[in-house]
Amino acid sequence: MSWLVVAGFLIFFLGLMASIALHEIGHLVPAKFFGVKVTQYMVGFGPTLWSKRTKETEYGVKWIPLGGYIRMIGPLPPRPQDQGKLRNLSTGYWQGLIESARQASLEEVRPGDEDRVLYRKPWWQRLIIFVGGPAMNFVLAFVLFAVVLMGFGIQVAQPVVAAVSKCVMTVQEQQKGQECTSAHVASPAAVAGLRANDKIVAVGGTPVTSWEQATKLIRQHGAGPIAVQVERNGTPLTLTPTLIAQDRPSADDPAKIEKNAGFLGVSPVVVVERQNLGFVAGTMWDFTARTAASLARFPERIGGVWDAAFSGAKRDINSPASIVGAGRIGGEIAASAAPLDTKIISLIQLLALVNLAIGMFNLVPLLPLDGGQIAGALWEGIKRAYARLRRRPAPSYVDIAKALPLTYAVVAVLLVMSTLLIYADIVNPIRLSG
Repeated sequence: MSWLVVAGFLIFFLGLMASIALHEIGHLVPAKFFGVKVTQYMVGFGPTLWSKRTKETEYGVKWIPLGGYIRMIGPLPPRPQDQGKLRNLSTGYWQGLIESARQASLEEVRPGDEDRVLYRKPWWQRLIIFVGGPAMNFVLAFVLFAVVLMGFGIQVAQPVVAAVSKCVMTVQEQQKGQECTSAHVASPAAVAGLRANDKIVAVGGTPVTSWEQATKLIRQHGAGPIAVQVERNGTPLTLTPTLIAQDRPSADDPAKIEKNAGFLGVSPVVVVERQNLGFVAGTMWDFTARTAASLARFPERIGGVWDAAFSGAKRDINSPASIVGAGRIGGEIAASAAPLDTKIISLIQLLALVNLAIGMFNLVPLLPLDGGQIAGALWEGIKRAYARLRRRPAPSYVDIAKALPLTYAVVAVLLVMSTLLIYADIVNPIRLSG
């Protein structure tokens, strides 16, 4: 393993730890602002590597870098009928676990802390506290995308011809770098007389201002003649190439194949352009939607990870990955032959995508994820609003302790999936180079 791979892994790892720390700050700041007593702020799990106590809160780092947490007193409310008395725990296994957790939660409450417990805070304050973590990941992802798109810029294809293909090849032949032979037919662009530096201004009578527009019109046309208006050295010129139909990778999703797409045989001039804030927002929305769709397909993709781990099947580049897998991708980026600025951009984008994934995953409405607490707070808000509307007494706090059996099941599933992902990322990792 080269030192560049190690360096890339460490850079990504440190960025990920910073992301986790900021996620927990997203919980910590509103919790303290609303007066909740926070006893611990930790990055990682397991034994403590380092810690320091400031007033009532212990800040520290733990050995296992698979997440983080803040510890707030009184997360579970007492049973209203118990009135502070300990309940008999011999009422069944699950009931015993629930009451044990409830008792442990209340044991942290010291005299004078009664109004600083989490469960007593208004539902909207608890909502803000638990939304704060995922929101911090979304903000961080947006900032990282902004650094790439507004600071470095991205490659943008111009509607200007950079080169004309001499012949028609299949995608596979192009990927192998095969040269044109007498067995290949001339490309429509070469036959029609297109040249390098021709600026495409209209396709089929429709004006175009971008390469994407021109490509879309050409592909949609399919086989047959089409009018292509260009500017050559400032002079307008109309050419009529006869397009051929080919099965080609989709412009929106290269993994998909477009059937019978029109093929002209030109490549565009590509320039680097810095983008504005609106473009960053659009990109953020697009990747957020893709991340949500990937999360919805997560159970299906776990099956593919299992096959890759134990059957030697090829690992899908879009399959889920653990921290180990993402770190290996970071190392592969650092060790690639790409220019330094391209490596930096790729690492920043990887970290942005990981933050999006962390934010979206934590919104799943199941405990112990933030989404479970968010769902509980929203449900309490709905119940209280309904009671006010019906002029009824305010209902009691939503008792999330009743969801603890499901929580334990979710934790078990998460542990199994995490172990599977880490194992797969060791024995059959995702490789960007194929």
